[in-house]
Amino acid sequence: MPIQNMAFPDYSSHASLIFLPHGVRVIAAWLLGWRSVIALLPGVFLAYYYLAGASVFELSRLIGMAVAVVVAPFLFYLARALGWDVAPRSDRKPSWSSIMIIGGLAAVVSSTLTNLAFGSTETE
Repeated sequence: MPIQNMAFPDYSSHASLIFLPHGVRVIAAWLLGWRSVIALLPGVFLAYYYLAGASVFELSRLIGMAVAVVVAPFLFYLARALGWDVAPRSDRKPSWSSIMIIGGLAAVVSSTLTNLAFGSTETE
């Protein structure tokens, strides 16, 4: 968050663009595709529960959880539908630059949608 706050000082944010668990989500989405939603949802729920307690079932938090687990696999699916297949295969090396591009795009989309869910989209 400190780097993001220096780069975007006027952006009120509840979601960081640079967030280590996001990398885990991207790698899981790359490796597992849509199955990553099922694999990651329990951990995302527990993290939200740890931070929010009983209010974890508020609509904004449920949307935040959905965004956290769905955006990366959706973007890998979209990339494949557009002819950019970066899925792991045994007959080729991973294209880490492509994975990083999709991961960066997923960070921006996730952060934007999470901030929309929590109502913090306006600059101050």
